[in-house]
Amino acid sequence: MSHIIRIGTRDSELALWQANTVKTRLENLGYQTVLLPVKSTGDLILDKPLYELGITGVFTKTLDVAMVKGEIDIAVHSMKDVPTQLPKGMVQGAVLERANVEDILVHKGKTSFMTAGKATIATGSLRRKAQWLHKYPSHTVAGLRGNVNSRLQKLQDNDWDGAIFAKAGLERIALKPDNHTVLDWMIPAPAQGAITISVMEDNTFVKEAVARLNHTETEICTRIERDFLRTLEGGCSAPIGALAIFENEKIHFTAAVFSLDGTQKAEVNTSFSVNDALDKGIILGKQVLNEGGTVIMEEIRKTLN
Repeated sequence: MSHIIRIGTRDSELALWQANTVKTRLENLGYQTVLLPVKSTGDLILDKPLYELGITGVFTKTLDVAMVKGEIDIAVHSMKDVPTQLPKGMVQGAVLERANVEDILVHKGKTSFMTAGKATIATGSLRRKAQWLHKYPSHTVAGLRGNVNSRLQKLQDNDWDGAIFAKAGLERIALKPDNHTVLDWMIPAPAQGAITISVMEDNTFVKEAVARLNHTETEICTRIERDFLRTLEGGCSAPIGALAIFENEKIHFTAAVFSLDGTQKAEVNTSFSVNDALDKGIILGKQVLNEGGTVIMEEIRKTLN
């Protein structure tokens, strides 16, 4: 095991936590590793919403290029940021066991605004925005970009009533405040809460190493969710939520696509045997498209393009 596995990662606190988790697990298996942090385009351009950047994989592309050029051996990502189509020659090496999938609303100590006619909630996610407006159509949603730390600070610096975060991200770096409400009604992003490792297909040594970290149940569930996303041709920033839960050899699946203003949605809520899981994300994606999703997706593309 003389080969040193070079681990590529974004340089935010959360990304480094994820990469160090992979680093520790590989070293516990006897491998030598080194971290190589970089800044992604998504980290550098913070004055525009993600959908306006016009780049597929805005948080992953820099690391993809580094891997293709042979500068790193693996890239560690929040799986929800990874495009469903990886670059040629690159494969998913492993998915770690999933953390909490829920979104939470961080507020300033008062939640009376949630039953009021007017309130301002901050998020940079079209999925979160659409679902919030679906439930609270009279509220205003403000844009919010940056890493977890800077977004929490922006909430304090502005007169917003609250801001939406992924619970797993805040928990991983011990930043989850007491002032929060779990949004158990909000469908998470496909693969939310999961960490994935990309590797070049022909890098046999590294591929075999990271495969030892794979969590099969999480891999199955995230594949269904991402197949659903890919079938809708939604991309990482589209207002699409999907969640597959593995329980007693069954998969419980909930997913939906929302119009940008939250007034329309097409959804599916079903259960099936894990033995039937292989193409379920594709099948259920086509079902949602046939039941109103196509019209919603066409309108989204017209608005964003």
